[in-house]
Amino acid sequence: MIKTEKLTKVFRTEEVETYALNGVSINVEKGEFVAIMGPSGCGKSTLLNILGLLDNPTSGSYHFEGVEVAKLKEKDRTKFRKGNIGFVFQSFNLIDEMNVFENVELPLIYLKMKASERKKRVNDVLQRMKIGHRTKHFPQQLSGGQQQRVAIARAVVANPALILADEPTGNLDSKNGIEVMNLLSELNQEGTTIVMVTHSERDAGFAHRVINLLDGEVIVQKSNR
Repeated sequence: MIKTEKLTKVFRTEEVETYALNGVSINVEKGEFVAIMGPSGCGKSTLLNILGLLDNPTSGSYHFEGVEVAKLKEKDRTKFRKGNIGFVFQSFNLIDEMNVFENVELPLIYLKMKASERKKRVNDVLQRMKIGHRTKHFPQQLSGGQQQRVAIARAVVANPALILADEPTGNLDSKNGIEVMNLLSELNQEGTTIVMVTHSERDAGFAHRVINLLDGEVIVQKSNR
């Protein structure tokens, strides 16, 4: 599903070049759950941003289901991202001015889905995430665990082929963190491909495979199965 070859990302100032990624080549199969680990500053989030088409590599290639997406024009990249990729962030990234229903509905509005279908999809996914009773509440009225459930609902409501999760339990206590990981694991078992950045050995244990980065390079890949 995902194949990168020699991805490099260089951040330049007038005096310094910093290699956030240095020749990263990985493969992620359809239906796989992959965790990316490594110390702070090793390039984990940079790699996730490139996989999510939120950033461009300086060099190298990135194929998503056979399409060389790194070289798409910005308009085409945006369209491809909205149709294929869902995001879950540590900070939830919910819109404070929108209630739970509206936050989850937003990706479907971008896809120009009919209102009746949007309503059904949003209600179905919120029920599944056990947050259907809070549809009219706003993010600040929810606990951290509830906010992350809403964020996951928003990520999956459009049935993306890939979910990218960046420290999805980083702002949660242990109980809520495990519940969120169980939700992600269930989605993966149903066929959704997941790539997750994490510092947590516990969370990485839910993945099929762990890729370790150091100084922008892949140093080891190991299977959990």
